[in-house]
Amino acid sequence: MDMANCYLDGNADVVEFCPHDSYHNILAAATYTLEEGDKPSRSGSISLFNVDASLGQLELIHRAESAGIFDLKWNPVGSNNVSPLLAQANADGYLRLDRLESSVNGSELHGNFLKEVDNEKVSSSMCLCLDWNPSATSIAVGLSDGSTSIISLNDSGPNKVQEWEGHEFEVWATCFDIHQPQLVYTGSDDCKFKCWDLRMDSSELAFQNSKAHTMGVCCIAKNPSDPYTLLTGSYDEYLRIWDVRSMSKPISKTSICLGGGVWRIKYHPSVVDIVVAACMHNGFSIVKVNGDKPEVVETYNKHESLAYGVDWQGVSLCKDGKRKSSVVATCSFYDRLLRVWMPKNDIVI
Repeated sequence: MDMANCYLDGNADVVEFCPHDSYHNILAAATYTLEEGDKPSRSGSISLFNVDASLGQLELIHRAESAGIFDLKWNPVGSNNVSPLLAQANADGYLRLDRLESSVNGSELHGNFLKEVDNEKVSSSMCLCLDWNPSATSIAVGLSDGSTSIISLNDSGPNKVQEWEGHEFEVWATCFDIHQPQLVYTGSDDCKFKCWDLRMDSSELAFQNSKAHTMGVCCIAKNPSDPYTLLTGSYDEYLRIWDVRSMSKPISKTSICLGGGVWRIKYHPSVVDIVVAACMHNGFSIVKVNGDKPEVVETYNKHESLAYGVDWQGVSLCKDGKRKSSVVATCSFYDRLLRVWMPKNDIVI
């Protein structure tokens, strides 16, 4: 069921609900726009919205111009930071950190906004993706030249502590293992899925798989409730479920074709076997991934352009006075459209 929608000021590619208590209503949306010509230029913006799905409310509360943004991530819940932090991977090679602030006039709270706290030059190449480690003490950044950087965060600011060229082409996916945070997974346009142990020399692999994906690897998602299960998405239109128990040779247990390149995968915040996937030319799919036979339980096709950004809201909406329903935000690229909606099928919470 559609709740609200609006158009952004550029090509929409990322949406991220704030996962922190008291801020579940805050939705960040980012854009990346390439102006082609003799001197190509890249621009972007980041927008904050106040979302109240029960009222069909999608209220813009903050917007700031930026370099083109490829990825956004809020710092993990339970990390030591007092306030929510939002990291962004920018086309100009910078990793930017913004703090979510509240504006107060006297005793009245007037709203939220983002305040820049750090802006670190990572590379002369583009920053394409990022992920926080569970303690929010470092961020992994994937780059357009095939490299991956580890940025350490401390009181003196961000500092690049490791960098290695692990892929031949663009790194579109990087993911810390939340159960073993010394491990970082990467995926690339070279069709390879790799894992790196940060305790080892950065040029040494923990494992790699170069045969399963027939096209580039777009996204990686570790199951937050199962230390052995991991998902990958690829331009080849398959969502794959991996068993990483054997680190020397992870097993692709099963896969499901979603009919479009699987650009983004997000686990449901409270239902362990449900994910939502952005499937580029084929809209969005909600998939049950438990067991040996993953199945699509619902699709959403109200966008008319490339399905890129997707996320679950951290709280559930009461339905019919007793049942709870999940809320999803999605965005599509060329039509610049942002939508907030509820699945038609009940997801047991």
